[in-house]
Amino acid sequence: MKRPLAYITAAWSGDPCEATEQAAKYCRAVYEAGFSPICPTLYQPLFLNDAVPEEHKSGIDMGRDLLRRSHVLVVCGSISTEGMKNDVAVAQRLGITATTLDGILTVKRQGRR
Repeated sequence: MKRPLAYITAAWSGDPCEATEQAAKYCRAVYEAGFSPICPTLYQPLFLNDAVPEEHKSGIDMGRDLLRRSHVLVVCGSISTEGMKNDVAVAQRLGITATTLDGILTVKRQGRR
C-alpha cells in the first residue's frame, strides 16, 4: 500500500535533542495513521549548520520543496510559530490540505468503527 506523504510542522524546541525527540514522536503518530512522514527537523541538523545564513536559507528552501511534494501538511502541537504559519500559507497557496495531528488521529479512529 502506498502511503501519502505528510509534511510535519511544529513549534520546535530550541534544544536540538528535545526537538528531535518530539519530531520522532510526531512522525511515529503520523506513520501509524497511514502516512509517510516528512520532517526536515529530524535530518537537516545532521548536515546543515543553521548558524550559517546560507545553510539556514538552504534548509528553508529544501523544506519548502518537500512541502510542495507532500499530499498533506500536519500541524503538530498547541503553539503556533511564524514558521508554522508560513508552512500553512504555502500549503494553502499550493492547494495542499492542512490539518492537525489530532485531526488525522480522529479520522483514523473513526475509520476503525
